[in-house]
Amino acid sequence: MKRGFTLRRGLLGAAATVAVILGGVSLASVKAAEEVEIPKQAWSFSGMFGTYDRASLQRGYQVYKEVCSNCHGLFQLSYRNLADLGFSPDEVKALAAEAQVTDGPNDEGQMFQRAGRPSDKIARPFPNEQAARAANNGAYPPDLSLITKAREDGPDYVFGVLTGYKDAPADVKIPAGMYYNTGFPGHQIAMPQPLQDGQVTFADGSPNKLADEARNVVTFLQWAAEPELEARKRMGIHVLLFLVVAAGLLYAAKRKIWAEIH
Repeated sequence: MKRGFTLRRGLLGAAATVAVILGGVSLASVKAAEEVEIPKQAWSFSGMFGTYDRASLQRGYQVYKEVCSNCHGLFQLSYRNLADLGFSPDEVKALAAEAQVTDGPNDEGQMFQRAGRPSDKIARPFPNEQAARAANNGAYPPDLSLITKAREDGPDYVFGVLTGYKDAPADVKIPAGMYYNTGFPGHQIAMPQPLQDGQVTFADGSPNKLADEARNVVTFLQWAAEPELEARKRMGIHVLLFLVVAAGLLYAAKRKIWAEIH
């Protein structure tokens, strides 16, 4: 009796081990299928001495305003922040005035619409999440304020998604309402391709191929997520210079002290 119980327990243990192994293989296979190789891009803001290209920032804001803002908001930014992109105060006022902002209540207790001001948050495409989902077949377009910080290799990832729309391979079936994208985990994305060659005509006449549009808007989104990047890098360089000078002074003091002792 005891022997039979031991045998059954051994078989159950072996079966459980096989199940775990197969489950691990299955999970590993799914994970491998979802992983994508993100090509590295050269960005002006990369590296210790990297800075934002102001002209590219302005072009990127144009791409956001004309294309991305139809679905995605920038909840953390106000119009006055756009002065950091190189826009003059009058240009910032004009950009803000293009938006209609709900304000109030007025003397009659009613809410009303007015032209935007630099102090206003950048206008949202939808009044609330429910309205956003209703307009996008149940999907909720994410806020783009911190999108490049929400993913590893954020700028490269966003660029890869924007330029990764392709025809699906013959052996891949894409469900209705989904699109094949080489830069998105799983390669199936609900967002239709937002950018096309020549979709945005830049005010300064810069090239406007799909990759150009994507590169400019990613630069803008990186600034939106990390507007203090340049100041932080300057501070870091100053700290390093201070440490080098301090190390030199300490070494000179050490030599003087020990020379007198000897």
